[in-house]
Amino acid sequence: MADTNGVMLSQEGRLLSLDFFRGFTMFLLVAEGTGFFNYLADPQLKGTIIYAIAQQFHHHHWHGLHFWDLVQPFFMFIVGVAMPFSYAKRSRRGDSYALIRNHAVRRSITLLILGWALYCIGPGRITFRFQNVLAQLSVTYIIAFFMMNKRVRTQIIVSVALIALTEILYRTFPVSGFNQPFTPDHNFGAWVDMLISGELSGGHWVSFNAIPTTAHTMWGVLAGHVLISNRTPGKKIRILVVAGVIGLALGYGLNPITPIIKRICTSSFIFVSGGWALLALAFSFWLIDVKKVQKWSVFFAVVGMNPLFIYLFGHIGGGEMMYSVPKPFVFGLLGWMGELPAQIITAFIAWMMLWYITYWLYKRRIFIKL
Repeated sequence: MADTNGVMLSQEGRLLSLDFFRGFTMFLLVAEGTGFFNYLADPQLKGTIIYAIAQQFHHHHWHGLHFWDLVQPFFMFIVGVAMPFSYAKRSRRGDSYALIRNHAVRRSITLLILGWALYCIGPGRITFRFQNVLAQLSVTYIIAFFMMNKRVRTQIIVSVALIALTEILYRTFPVSGFNQPFTPDHNFGAWVDMLISGELSGGHWVSFNAIPTTAHTMWGVLAGHVLISNRTPGKKIRILVVAGVIGLALGYGLNPITPIIKRICTSSFIFVSGGWALLALAFSFWLIDVKKVQKWSVFFAVVGMNPLFIYLFGHIGGGEMMYSVPKPFVFGLLGWMGELPAQIITAFIAWMMLWYITYWLYKRRIFIKL
């Protein structure tokens, strides 16, 4: 069905192209928990095209950009895109601003608690860390919410100011040992982690990423306003594409000055990943809502309709659990192929089993939300 602005919505009142984009992103994240990409990147396959492609499904070790580095920004951005639709839906049913605001605050707090809890499961002790998507989304979401009804210019200025603030702090932080802006574990972000939890995170990730990556969610809100507007589909796509190209030009242009580093969300990384997010949304909107290529897109959309569930399930061992189910059968029947092929096949089956869980929920109209 279509809303009053001609945007294609599902029977549940959801934007089809957004569910596709979100579903594609979450579908890839689901595979991570099964070990599928790790098996494809096994040293035994080094020198093959499979191994080369598999490298794109792992984070770049520091300065550079792999496809996998875009998944988290895509998720942050997608949340922002959905916000104007959610706000409009609640307003139409008569919810006051105060009621919507209170819901947003509760959602932000819940995201923070869930994100924090995930870090306590692994070590089996209480440890306050802030690097995962949910914890950081609790910050980006609430800032974007309070800015979403401001003028477009104001939102852009605030988002760029957050990026500039990050750049200044990294370059000018005076504490010895943490004043090397683009050196792993010796930068401002590492100092903040030591201040918060008394330890550095593995892999050089930093909690302070929540501040610059807020721009992703704010830019998503702006993109959502474009999609929900009365503009023609062609005009909407042009706006998204032009904004995306500007983001890429700024990001890659800054790279010689400020290196593209996802692990500390440098300004160049925020711009370039934001640019790719805008272009990906433009493509999704063109494909699903303009060209009406919708039947096969449901495969991904069903995952996108339960992003919170599949993210949490994957992070509490869902992938490993699903891997253990087909493992004895695959290894028993196909073990003659070798251990690595059997691992890859098992991981793929586990990936499809995780997808089926979201399909089962979709068929029963079960959507787990905050």
